[in-house]
Amino acid sequence: MLPDVTETRGACHCGAVRFTVKLSDGLRTARRCNCSYCRMRGAVAVSAELDGITIEQGEDALTTYQFNTGTAKHYFCSVCGIYTFHQRRSKNAQYGVNVACLEGLSPFDFDEVPVLDGTNHPADTGRKTGEPVGVLRYVPLNV
Repeated sequence: MLPDVTETRGACHCGAVRFTVKLSDGLRTARRCNCSYCRMRGAVAVSAELDGITIEQGEDALTTYQFNTGTAKHYFCSVCGIYTFHQRRSKNAQYGVNVACLEGLSPFDFDEVPVLDGTNHPADTGRKTGEPVGVLRYVPLNV
């Protein structure tokens, strides 16, 4: 895995939605969130600025989901249901991009992924944004 990846292509599972993305800081921003939605979604996300994503195909197939404060906008493919990216609540000028949608990458490429506290979101508590509250580890078994 190359942490310095700066630009790559992405797509949903069925390929209806295809995009290119310029990552803000390569794969160094990889994280999980423990809010109610992200717990169920289970994705690892990396950051891109709002002008860092270009939809190449399928903009009409993208559907948006918003909840609670309605600040974050979660985009997913209306055909296959895969979450592609979301406009972040904590850093509204950025997208979080689903690593599993990025060409040649998998969430299982990361040995450890910091978990951020979306349950007690910094916008609600006044705490500093980006402080991990845990870590998710992937340890492959030699099968």
